[in-house]
Amino acid sequence: MKRIVLSIMVMCVVGGLFPGRKAEAQIINGAFKRQDVFQKKPMPVPMVREADVFWSQMVWRIIDVREKINQPLYYPTKPAEGLTNLAGLLLKGVEDGLITAYDARNDDDFKTPMTMAEVKAAFGAETVTREVQNFDTGEMEMRTIEGEIRLEEIKQFMIKEEWYFDKQNSRLQVRIVGICPIQEFYRTDVEGSPVQRRKVFWIYYPEARNLLAGNMVFNPYNDARRMTFDDLFIKRYFNSYIVQESNVYNNRTISQYLSGKEAMLESKRIEDKIFNMEQDLWEY
Repeated sequence: MKRIVLSIMVMCVVGGLFPGRKAEAQIINGAFKRQDVFQKKPMPVPMVREADVFWSQMVWRIIDVREKINQPLYYPTKPAEGLTNLAGLLLKGVEDGLITAYDARNDDDFKTPMTMAEVKAAFGAETVTREVQNFDTGEMEMRTIEGEIRLEEIKQFMIKEEWYFDKQNSRLQVRIVGICPIQEFYRTDVEGSPVQRRKVFWIYYPEARNLLAGNMVFNPYNDARRMTFDDLFIKRYFNSYIVQESNVYNNRTISQYLSGKEAMLESKRIEDKIFNMEQDLWEY
């Protein structure tokens, strides 16, 4: 009884010290607090010994974000509700020093690191000084124009990956090695210019896995099962087509020797060759 009286007295004293304070409600935007994704770590992948791999094939794929299944990689075009698109996430990671961008102009072997200024220049967003007309005076004057990175121009991603057969567990497996955003734009200095495409920079995928695993990507099938960008790539929730395979001809691309329907059939032939290789190993 004495404890109850003492507790009531303490509550009265506290209430007297803070008479006008009102408890603030904890706002949860939904039925439950979503924090599982932000605490996730990259999905562990088994170690591969060189002695266990007796066949492998390096291929390059194109993921077009205009395809419906790939749209979670493109939207939202501006960060909203904890979501961002893949291009914006990679660029933020480079800017914050979490991942390294590599020059995509010469090769895709991750040899030449790029600074943030060089990344902006690769986007065509470098700061330039031009002679422009002053609308107030009508005279020409030199003016510094700040470049702008237009993430909405990233319409494709190139994936470099290696398919291999691991005899330790008798499975055909794949590992993504790198990701490269591809920008589509029109030249402003040429009237009627056709669409131009250029590789902006390469990202070494194993280095970026921590960043990709800590950021959500929209799941169009179930809001309660938000997945991360790392889940999307590891579980292959995207559509793509092969544009290049390792070959003796300086790793030439399919577009260098075929075009149109023939190029599409060649892409399918390479994909079928990879999967048929595994099937041909077994006897029934």
